[in-house]
Amino acid sequence: MNLPHAVVPDEEHGVQIDPRSRPEFARISAICDRISGSKTRGELGMALAREVGHYSMYDLQVICGRLQHEISRLPSPYREAIRPYFLEQLFGMHHRLLLMDREGSFLPMTSLVPDPDLFLSFCSMVPEGCFRWEDGREYVAHLYSPYHRLFYYLVSAFAMFVLELPGHPAGTPFPGGFRVELRDNRYVCPIRDREEDVPYSICNFCPAVQDEKNRPESE
Repeated sequence: MNLPHAVVPDEEHGVQIDPRSRPEFARISAICDRISGSKTRGELGMALAREVGHYSMYDLQVICGRLQHEISRLPSPYREAIRPYFLEQLFGMHHRLLLMDREGSFLPMTSLVPDPDLFLSFCSMVPEGCFRWEDGREYVAHLYSPYHRLFYYLVSAFAMFVLELPGHPAGTPFPGGFRVELRDNRYVCPIRDREEDVPYSICNFCPAVQDEKNRPESE
């Protein structure tokens, strides 16, 4: 899957640089290559658990601090409604991933990773996706790194390709009163089709389908 190269700002020199020239890019690409070799859901779960297990408590605190900052910028009462779902999306899934690995739950999961081509496209997208933010506008930008962004993609891969759940948990609210829902044994999302032009969004790889009954009127 060919995607446009990401560019990130070099704050010291005020120029745009290709992330492929940064040393972190090679390391993140190697991680994605390892993950992409998983054939079954169980193999992928164990591979993701190994990578997520490298994050320290300090890393998790930085990630959590940034998430809380982003939530605080949302208008009330939406920020109060969305907070538990964002926390579940990142840290609930993180806990579940490590717990399943410790309990050996991945060993009997021998079914193939769903939609292998889509999964490989996801792995191909992630390295550049890890650099798609504006450092100057980020909360504690000097602490937040591409590896912290990678955490978001790793736990999302667990949800979508191991558990076959939507990237945003069922019940996640969106402005206008719409939510991700489980309906007739499939997950539906009111904004699933809106992400097609955002190449680094997890929504492009989500097993949820567009909710045609509750499609926002602005579309």
